[in-house]
Amino acid sequence: MKIAIIASGFLPVVDGVTVSGFHRLQKLSDWGHQVKLFCPDYRSLASVYPNWQNYTGCILPNVEVINLPSSTFMGLDFERNVNWRARWPLQKALETFQPDIIHVDEPERLSVGLWQIPGIKYAQQANIPCVGFFRTNFLEYAEDYFAWPSQALSLLKRLFTLLLRRVYNAYDYTLVTSPITHKKIIDLGINNTCYASLVGFDADHFSPDLRQSDYFAEAYGLPQVDQQVKLVFLGRLTPDKGWEFTFKAIQDFFTRVSSDQVALLVAGDGSMREEIAHTLRQLTPHVHLFGRVAPEQIPALLANSDIHVTTSEKEARGLTVLEAFASGIPVLAPKAGGVVENIVDGWNGFLYTPQSIDDFGDKLLQLVTDANLRQHMGERAQSSLDQYSWDNTVHTLVTLWQDAIRQRQPVTGPASSLVSMVNSAADAQS
Repeated sequence: MKIAIIASGFLPVVDGVTVSGFHRLQKLSDWGHQVKLFCPDYRSLASVYPNWQNYTGCILPNVEVINLPSSTFMGLDFERNVNWRARWPLQKALETFQPDIIHVDEPERLSVGLWQIPGIKYAQQANIPCVGFFRTNFLEYAEDYFAWPSQALSLLKRLFTLLLRRVYNAYDYTLVTSPITHKKIIDLGINNTCYASLVGFDADHFSPDLRQSDYFAEAYGLPQVDQQVKLVFLGRLTPDKGWEFTFKAIQDFFTRVSSDQVALLVAGDGSMREEIAHTLRQLTPHVHLFGRVAPEQIPALLANSDIHVTTSEKEARGLTVLEAFASGIPVLAPKAGGVVENIVDGWNGFLYTPQSIDDFGDKLLQLVTDANLRQHMGERAQSSLDQYSWDNTVHTLVTLWQDAIRQRQPVTGPASSLVSMVNSAADAQS
């Protein structure tokens, strides 16, 4: 199969969308599919990503990454988004490649840059299916990035809702990987949705066996950390990740426990890095910001931590939760967003009431002070991860693509329905 993927981002940017996109390409390459992935151009960020050239061109057998003309995205100095100049090279490349299907990750973000719905023009000309993948609920992030009056913010949300409907309803169908998000986008007026289990991660790379007694002394020169209870925060350091709540909750937490008992480990980068460092260091001297941690180093970092903490209430699913579980450590997270689909409160982690400093503190205190509880939760967390293998995830996606292609072929019998697509995907996983 010849597959064109138009993506809002790719490596060297590290987040859930880009990392999962790379693993998807690896499987498609292994299975002999031809893929061209179109994404932003990161060459202007060479000072931030000196290895950007490793992720462009023919990076895998039968897989080519093509960078498109791009501009800054929402003022972030580590992100890019395609711009209107990408229209012509994208169209010409599609005409040359002649794919069987077009798959678009986060088309609303791409549409804002391109000033058109990505992939649709060529798909209509060639009479091939074009599908969108709803990955990030940008609508919920408005208040995090725009300090506008409530009326202006409300208007912005209404306009963006109209954009979402127009963009996603233009596709043959809209993929969504979280039941909670699925309901939300149906309520927004997106009427071609298809829910399937499309979350995956490389479980083989994560293991509690990577834990060692002197890991932080050897890897980071921090011998004291090896003796402390380690809370690890992993992800972008941006307003949408719940940091304002984190500041207040951690301040209250340190009224209940000695700060010398706990180390705060922050892995990631973003616009709030300096603010996070300054604020947390006013609360405790045991704060360590590691910056961008290479993907291959994340498994050891998680396995040698004790508790993964996330305060983001807007995750579509939460890849780091699965990675923490595979590493044998429990997770503390708000009872909001897609993370609730994997955390069984009191079994493999804790879910606290969103914005409740007291509930956050109560549950974190249990985890910090009870090593047996952490161990038992971590052991149970590893027991429900088989369904998230990349083999299952990408097989499901390929099955959906193949069914969409068949629907475009001349009908010789009853036409396939969206229900049959989902059933086929479910059969592929069993």
